Amino acid sequence: MNSVIETIMNHRSIRKFEEKLLTDEQIRTIVESAQAASTSSFIQAYSIIGVKDPEKKKKLSEIAGNQSYVEHNGHFFVFCADLHRHHVISQMEEKDLSTSLESTEKFMVATIDAALAAQNAVLAAESMGLGACYIGGLRNNLDEVSKLLNIPPLVVPLFGITVGYPAQMTDKKPRLPFEHIYHEDEYNQNESLFKEELLAYNQIISEYYTNRTNGKRSDTWTAQMANMLEKPVRMYMKDFVQKQGFNKQ
Repeated sequence: MNSVIETIMNHRSIRKFEEKLLTDEQIRTIVESAQAASTSSFIQAYSIIGVKDPEKKKKLSEIAGNQSYVEHNGHFFVFCADLHRHHVISQMEEKDLSTSLESTEKFMVATIDAALAAQNAVLAAESMGLGACYIGGLRNNLDEVSKLLNIPPLVVPLFGITVGYPAQMTDKKPRLPFEHIYHEDEYNQNESLFKEELLAYNQIISEYYTNRTNGKRSDTWTAQMANMLEKPVRMYMKDFVQKQGFNKQ
């Protein structure tokens, strides 16, 4: 196993950081690593906003559900789906690109581009001895996030990433079985096997939580997912995305 794979396999979310800021050189290295990610048709449909302002980080922390590590970290990155620059291109090249820019397909491209770039950024940070945690809680209130970060049309903040020097290491969460994720030649729809594998995984997760919390928690993965998905959240998202100019076609 080489060092790249070791870094990938050792990933865990870090939620407590030392009070030590990243250097500008570290930030540039992480962003340039993000830029090296694959991008659909070279469209590069994303932007990254680095947040240094303590007051803005505090506000973003509140929006994200009072997650303290959004405020206290080495640096906070916000990854955005971004076709705003392509709107500028339409003006420069005197072409009407609105149908493409407003399409569901290009919104998917922008979202995928941002996700690929983000994972490169996290791997780069972790290879430098730093820790990271994805923050989807920004989507609790994207109107407020957009005001705070001066977001223009055709840009959607998707998630944040906290990066810093780990002050506390967590255990790795066991992932779903390989056989449950990987399908060969066609999608395996054997539900009896699905349920059998999920029951086995439930036992692994229950033991993980029991050991991690000294017996205070022992829930299974399927129960955790069912309880979470039973309560729809952020149902304003379709309207917000369309308001920003995406996903209209």
